Amino acid sequence: MAGGEFPLYLCLFFACFICCYEAMPAKVFQQALNDRPVIGVLTQIVSDDVMKPFGKTYIPDSYVNYIESGGSRVMPIRLTLSNEEYESIFKKINGLFLIGGSANLNTSDFARVAQIFYKLALTANDAGDFFPIWGTCMGMQLLTVLVAGENLLSNTTAENVALPLNLTTEAHSSRMFQGFPKELIKALAEEPLTGNFHHFGLTVKAFQENEELSSFFSVLSTNIALNGEYFVSTIEGKRYPFYGVQWHPEVNRFQWDRRLNIPHSTHAVQLSSQLAEFFINEGRRSLHHFDSPEEEDSSMIYKFTPVYTSNFTAYEQIYFF
Repeated sequence: MAGGEFPLYLCLFFACFICCYEAMPAKVFQQALNDRPVIGVLTQIVSDDVMKPFGKTYIPDSYVNYIESGGSRVMPIRLTLSNEEYESIFKKINGLFLIGGSANLNTSDFARVAQIFYKLALTANDAGDFFPIWGTCMGMQLLTVLVAGENLLSNTTAENVALPLNLTTEAHSSRMFQGFPKELIKALAEEPLTGNFHHFGLTVKAFQENEELSSFFSVLSTNIALNGEYFVSTIEGKRYPFYGVQWHPEVNRFQWDRRLNIPHSTHAVQLSSQLAEFFINEGRRSLHHFDSPEEEDSSMIYKFTPVYTSNFTAYEQIYFF
């Protein structure tokens, strides 16, 4: 071989190698997902006298339907278990849902159990073990109490009224709204798509003045209460997958009381659907699981029968425990 020919063969060899390498399929790194998510729902304390004959705690079926519509199953979580039992449940479920209702946010069993799961979720997420939490109405209020370490709520009455959202600049870059069609985002800011049924909330001023809250959550929307106070109506954790809405997305599709100002328009239904799917997709990122299919099946809400309550409550049906 002549001395001048070696570099030519070498160049041809490397050219062939590079072409073959580029033709090989690249490895696709995809995050593992759980397509059988289970969302734990804390039972709520019965406070209305008309409901007391049926049980001490409850979950309205509208929340159950809402979660199931996103592609998940529901595990009801009672308020009378031990810390060890809650720690065991945490390792099996793929997210926590805090519903609305009426309870003391400092001293009730609802608040006590929520705090246990909140602390477990903080530790898990810090260790790379993804675990989301959602709070609706009082559930969102409780999240702010847990983060702030104190109750900063005040009178922000918006009772039985449907409102558009005053979206903040952070809403447009948020995880919660990132998958929304532009038309729905526009409608959300212009049409009364959110049902509000609360007397207390977190004012924008209280949020901004509390370092724990302002460093933990991004405010995605605000609204104006009956007394003129600006209150925080949608929040999203900056570092943690924790979400809260002061309004009720579940009612748009699953509650029909004619006395209530519940949005049922096409956009209202679409909003409810989008948010349910968003949170359940967050739950799919959690790889927690039950120890056996039998344990999983026996833990679901399916074994309970809801009671028809539309004739004496605002809910169509309620699960009692």
